[in-house]
Amino acid sequence: MSDNAGAAVQARHADAGTPAEKTRVDKRLFTIRTIATLGGLLFGYDTGVISGALPFLARGAEEGGLGLTAFQESIVTSSLTMGAAIGAIVGGRLSDRYGRKRNIYTVAVIFLIGALGCALAPNYPALVAFRFFLGLAVGGASATVPVYLSEMAPVTIRSTMVARNELMIVTGQLLAYSFNAFIAVMWPQAHVWRWMLVIASVPAIGLWIGMHLLPESPRWLASQGRTADMWQVLNEVRMADGVEDEGSDIIRRVEEEAALGKGSWVDLKTPWIGKITAIGIGLAALSQLTGVNGIMYYAPTILQTTGLGTQAALVATIANGVVSVAAVSIGIGFLKKLPRRRMMLIGQTGVVISLILLGSMFLLPESTARSYLVLLFMLTFLFSMQCFIGPTFWLMLSEIFPMRVRGLANGVAVFCNWMGNVIVAFAFPNLIAAVQGNTFFVFAVINACTLVFYAKYLPETFGRSLESLERHFEEKYS
Repeated sequence: MSDNAGAAVQARHADAGTPAEKTRVDKRLFTIRTIATLGGLLFGYDTGVISGALPFLARGAEEGGLGLTAFQESIVTSSLTMGAAIGAIVGGRLSDRYGRKRNIYTVAVIFLIGALGCALAPNYPALVAFRFFLGLAVGGASATVPVYLSEMAPVTIRSTMVARNELMIVTGQLLAYSFNAFIAVMWPQAHVWRWMLVIASVPAIGLWIGMHLLPESPRWLASQGRTADMWQVLNEVRMADGVEDEGSDIIRRVEEEAALGKGSWVDLKTPWIGKITAIGIGLAALSQLTGVNGIMYYAPTILQTTGLGTQAALVATIANGVVSVAAVSIGIGFLKKLPRRRMMLIGQTGVVISLILLGSMFLLPESTARSYLVLLFMLTFLFSMQCFIGPTFWLMLSEIFPMRVRGLANGVAVFCNWMGNVIVAFAFPNLIAAVQGNTFFVFAVINACTLVFYAKYLPETFGRSLESLERHFEEKYS
């Protein structure tokens, strides 16, 4: 430990454990969490807003739309997810090289440019191009923000701190649905979709400004040999009596990994790193193949096929956002007490049951009652997904990878997550058009297989520091 850092720790030991010190640390962590998770809010808003914009984009130019066909709608939707897949793998690598903080405020700039470009797009090709560009920011944020929060958080609150990002994602989606419905009902004019899309520029500016006020991850600083800076950050975000033990453990692990050289793609061939990366890829990809974003992106379209009008479907979709926010809030409470693996198994079981019931509703005669039964089982599906799976899988991805390749391996896993999203975003509307409610039986089979995978391979990470998890996986999978 440097002399200055050591003196700071000693000076604070006199107040260690006092209410004043705890309040100071809690406030600093709250600020970090609030600002960094604006990336999650933007992630949620930009993925959710398209569901309300599509019905207006499908209208002709004389009504302010772009005259999109069903195929073009799927391209507009999936172009963001394709950009996100690339943004995740590139962003993960860049966060290892240049730091988590710098990567987040860089994606804030991309969020801003992308939102403005989409809102001002003069035609279909321009909209696709800016949606892809916006996706780079969504992917970069999804690969970096959970890792940053995980590395900043004390082990005792790591689960809830990282899960707050998932809460902000679904809050962003709820805001998107709410603004979509409000604008469509209260301001039904030409080019209404442009107002829906431009709103995302506001939190993008807030994220860019806010990230300049936050510290860099202490673990990334240590990996770059900047130990004095690491001690300074730990003194900001930890109680004094816990700084020295955690800092020493971080440095010890950095020194162990330094003997192996710089982290790179080659490290993924190391047997134990390769195995844990494969599990992470499975976890990330399969969480998308639940079909959750097919429902989130196309909820109004699904409800319209049951007989609801456009405005009624948009208003009903707000229920999806409300349930998602409530479910994640409940799930954060469960994460404090329940093992991660159990959370995933409970959620996956609920997803399978809900999909079977949802598909069964399409076998009933068309009626208003059937429309609302479809909505009901969409909501039970979302509750299972967002309460148990959503907050847990992002948390586990931020925990399981070793520090030397954490950004890279997490980026690879999140890339696969987004590729799963691309498949769902592109396939879902075409499946609905071709086989209607039988689409949900297809996803039920996929999710039953996922349940078997989780039961057999998913590790447990509850209650361990990142460094102890790394040593555990190295021993278990070598």
